Amino acid sequence: MSKSGNFIDRTFTVLADIILKVLPASVDEKKAFSYYRAGMASQSEGEYATALENYYEALTLEEDPYDRSYILYNIGLIYANNGEYSKALEYYHQAIVLNSALPQAFNNIAVIYHYQGLQASEKRDNEKAKFIFKKASKYWKQAVRLAPNNYIEAQNWLKTMDPSFVSELL
Repeated sequence: MSKSGNFIDRTFTVLADIILKVLPASVDEKKAFSYYRAGMASQSEGEYATALENYYEALTLEEDPYDRSYILYNIGLIYANNGEYSKALEYYHQAIVLNSALPQAFNNIAVIYHYQGLQASEKRDNEKAKFIFKKASKYWKQAVRLAPNNYIEAQNWLKTMDPSFVSELL
């Protein structure tokens, strides 16, 4: 249980324990879920090192590609939160290889590329900035295709920066 012991954390823990007991899953699948759950709890508490340990352990046990994609995505979140963008991109890309319907991974990849594009612009490296912004555009388009009601800021950026996006909407 989380240190904060709030109602949502307690409820999630109780529900997760029930699911673990009633699901027809192998011992390894149940262990993987337990590690994943522990990783999520640690991550929500800001205990990133412990969260990573749990996620990596879950990866060694989890075989289902869909479930693995969420583990990889959460590892990417931790690296992004710690400013380790190349590692974050690596894990986000691994997640979308396993689950191409994960709009939040596409969005987060685009956010990192957008940030890198802004950095290149500030350094007056316009060719590099343009190249990176095109990469951001590609991933934001995919995120928007998967979740058309989300990522409004990305949609507005795309309308401004990528005229082909407007024609895609029509």
